[in-house]
Amino acid sequence: MHLPASTMSDTVLINESLLRWYRKERRDLPWRRSRDPYAIWVSEIMLQQTQVKTVLPYFERWMQAFPTVKDLATAPESKVLKLWEGLGYYSRARNLQKSAILVKDQYAGNLPSTRKEILALPGIGPYTAGAILSIAFGVRASVLDGNVKRVLSRLRRLKENGKTSKSEKRLWAEAERILPEKDVGDFNQALMELGAQVCIPQKPHCMICPLKKLCQAHLKADVQNFPPPKPQPVIKKIDVSAAVLFRRGKIYIQQRVEKGLMAGLWEFPGGKIEKNESPEKCIVREIREELGLEMTIEEKLIVIRHSYTQFRVTLHVFKGRLFPGKITPTACQNWKWVALKELEIYPFPSANVKIIKLLEKLSNAQEKE
Repeated sequence: MHLPASTMSDTVLINESLLRWYRKERRDLPWRRSRDPYAIWVSEIMLQQTQVKTVLPYFERWMQAFPTVKDLATAPESKVLKLWEGLGYYSRARNLQKSAILVKDQYAGNLPSTRKEILALPGIGPYTAGAILSIAFGVRASVLDGNVKRVLSRLRRLKENGKTSKSEKRLWAEAERILPEKDVGDFNQALMELGAQVCIPQKPHCMICPLKKLCQAHLKADVQNFPPPKPQPVIKKIDVSAAVLFRRGKIYIQQRVEKGLMAGLWEFPGGKIEKNESPEKCIVREIREELGLEMTIEEKLIVIRHSYTQFRVTLHVFKGRLFPGKITPTACQNWKWVALKELEIYPFPSANVKIIKLLEKLSNAQEKE
């Protein structure tokens, strides 16, 4: 593609200004201190739909536990999920391990450096491929995450937010157009850093932006109109009851089935509260249906409110005991009676982790009495 001289000079100014700013202002992040493609890959997967401050401790623990592709490929899935506990979108962790096994078996543990090969790995799409290829291998590949979309929309004053395939395609084309021939890894990170630190969604810091003299939306004084807003998803509210069941000093937990939301994680039994049903009646019914036994409610422990991407859960948690009899679980793939201290071994959904912390707190308080 032959660009007009004005566009070419404009692109050069964008490249130079952004790289100069990035090398001076970039955050000191652990994956930026490494040239290891594996570390960069892990960081990019963790950063999908997750803030940097949240990812930092997870990345450090992950790299200590699985310092190489082989370590991840040969680890028990339960350990992988436990280290991911609280990050959400658990399919990311599973795909990381599936990909690690493929990389170990097919590429001798070395992440492939071609677009075709890296896109064939589970969990890696066009954005993640571009980030890994450019940052880890210096391959000229563009990136397009939410931060970059916002920067490009404002920079070029494009009424695009990536909501449709046509809009996404136009933004990809613009990302490709301004990509330099050299220093592509730093440039892509600079674009993402600018969107995360300066060109933020609300009240962007235009006065300190290195591209303010080149940004069409800033020059037209209508930055707030770019990118156009996306329709907000309808947030579904769900009320759930759960039971912490004790027997001979141990607690009942069960493992979710291998498909669906939070597949394979462990949890306390329970389910959704039906219309006109109280939380107490719900948990008694759920235990009867799930375990085939009646239960006695001893006390209500806590009400937990937890937010997921498209729904909000209000979780009513009860302490109880089962009537004598044989358990016949119908809604799980595995179940166990475990001591309180053993709960830390198993990966749980975030809302259930809050229950465990409460149980530990109550146990510690009893020991001090």
